[in-house]
Amino acid sequence: MTGVSTPYEETGRANQKQRTRNALITAARDLIAGGGSSPTVEEAAAAASVSRTTAYRYFPSQRDLLVAAHPEVDTVSLLPLGVGDDPEERLLTAVRAFNKLIVETEQQQRTMLRLSLEAEAPTRNLPLRQGRAVGWFADALGVLEPELSKAEVRRLAVAVRSVVGVETLVWLTDVAGLSRKRANDLMEWSAKALLRQALAGDLP
Repeated sequence: MTGVSTPYEETGRANQKQRTRNALITAARDLIAGGGSSPTVEEAAAAASVSRTTAYRYFPSQRDLLVAAHPEVDTVSLLPLGVGDDPEERLLTAVRAFNKLIVETEQQQRTMLRLSLEAEAPTRNLPLRQGRAVGWFADALGVLEPELSKAEVRRLAVAVRSVVGVETLVWLTDVAGLSRKRANDLMEWSAKALLRQALAGDLP
């Protein structure tokens, strides 16, 4: 009979192992935020004062470590309580919250973008390939139903995601030479333009 493999941190002294795992993730995030190259497992281990052998039990590869170090957002909505039913206000609130997250964790976001662009990158286990932001924008735009169908709201949310986020930020700042403030202003303008076009009956 073949047993099911159990992650190392879930065997034995679970609390201590979770603290060790968290220490490695925090060290990796700090190293990324410092602006250097993507940290290796050995570098994160040294920064966390964890032995190299132990670190590899938690993260067998650099990719595993970097995926774990990506900023986690567990919420299903970027909207605060009481935001109201105006679709433009709701969308801009979500876009601003999303872009704030991107800018505050920019180095980690760039690291994940690089991993996502690698030819051998797995299809679904990288955060940028999970489409979470589309769900957040669909949530903001949900007030448009039944004026728009659920499928049309999702199409609009996908269009909005195509003009905001780390990919757009990188192009606007690194290639077009805009400041981060101007880049954010342009992303908000683009999101509003898409919404207004959709409300005029011209869906993407």
